[in-house]
Amino acid sequence: MTYFFKKRRPTVTIVLPKNYHIIEELEKNRVQCVSQELALKEDIRALRIGILNVMPVAETYEFSLLHPLGRSVLQIEPIWIKLHNHAYSSSNSKHLEDFYIHFEEAISSRQLDGLVLTGAPVEELPFENVHYWGELTRILKYAHTNISSTLGICWGGLALARFLGIDKVHYPEKMFGVYETVNLDRSHRITGDMDDLFWCAQSRHAGIPDDVLEAEAAKGTVRLLAYAKGAGYTIFESADQRFLIHLGHPEYEPERIVKEYNRDRDKGRTDVRMPLNFNIDKPINSWRSHRNEFFSQWVKFVHESTTY
Repeated sequence: MTYFFKKRRPTVTIVLPKNYHIIEELEKNRVQCVSQELALKEDIRALRIGILNVMPVAETYEFSLLHPLGRSVLQIEPIWIKLHNHAYSSSNSKHLEDFYIHFEEAISSRQLDGLVLTGAPVEELPFENVHYWGELTRILKYAHTNISSTLGICWGGLALARFLGIDKVHYPEKMFGVYETVNLDRSHRITGDMDDLFWCAQSRHAGIPDDVLEAEAAKGTVRLLAYAKGAGYTIFESADQRFLIHLGHPEYEPERIVKEYNRDRDKGRTDVRMPLNFNIDKPINSWRSHRNEFFSQWVKFVHESTTY
């Protein structure tokens, strides 16, 4: 790896340790990187985006977020966060030790500008039965007051909704596939410039009924931003715009859907069908433009909402 010793390109978008494992992969995908040492010499203050990653095999999921976040023109420093009460049994312990810190350390010297809460394969469990739920709710309470925007993806989004008092329901069959989605608010700072219709990947065993979210919107608890037939309200936010919820998986690559389908099939699960609007044998990404626009606008929103 020689990038850090070459002349830097004019625009740098993501700050990473020199020994980070997917620098080369990110650069091959047009994400420009800079070392933490060089970033300290810059006049631009990077946005500190905390990423609370509770996906299985945590290290294999990191590219899925860094790629769209790194496509922003704004400089970003990702802060990988681990929980005290999560075992991370499927993840590489050395990697977690080298690159992840606890939330208390992440906010000890400087505030986080934004926070991402990933999905997790626990949506079939009641929230109270998730062994790190107590710790997570304490983090969300802090984030709601002190971090300009927290983005929840899939189960992470359901967790944010629960914090707002909106509970999930379990589905008898997994919602799985790629859904055509309607942009409900062209005036919104994040969704406003997205296409009127866009595709988005979904992979979850739980969700929130339409009538529940419509009632919460009528009460002023949430603002509904995107809807998909068969998948419901996919994107919505808290009224104060502190929590942004995306129940889909815009960050997924097609290979992830194939992998999940094969995993569930090998386990003999009868509640998982062939993914909708998606060819397992010839997987293509029909939602990449939505992913890029969504993350880019969220980063811009965080930047504009941050007090310097």
